[in-house]
Amino acid sequence: MKGNVAGRLTHSPIHLLHRASQAVENAFASTVEIESLTPRQLAVLTTIAQHEGLSQTDIVEHTRIDRSTLADIVRRLQKKGLLQRRRTKEDARAYAVKLTEEGRRVLRTVGPLAERVDRRALDALPAKRRDEFMRALASIVSKLEQTASV
Repeated sequence: MKGNVAGRLTHSPIHLLHRASQAVENAFASTVEIESLTPRQLAVLTTIAQHEGLSQTDIVEHTRIDRSTLADIVRRLQKKGLLQRRRTKEDARAYAVKLTEEGRRVLRTVGPLAERVDRRALDALPAKRRDEFMRALASIVSKLEQTASV
């Protein structure tokens, strides 16, 4: 029985994707070591840096992080002094989100470290299979997001 369960796990995309995610997040945490920043927090900072003044709804659209998780991430980043939120003129209920100077500094420091972790993860594959792997991951995400919203 024990071997059979282990065998099933080595063929389970759910299990293997989760383990890969854990491994990459651990590599990120040990490489970055800045203010306990997470990969999702970095994704939010990067998105805001590329599109200053987005609303939280817009950030959800860009990152595909669910609304409640994103609200928590924004609160945490604001508490760390990396983001600021201001009500928009167009909609008093919405907030425009911008990086603070400290947020810009952290992003300049962390960005290259995160790229190093990305390279380490892809270095696990032969060079000729890396693009195919990234396309396959994107395809999995796209298909599962489409079926989840149906």
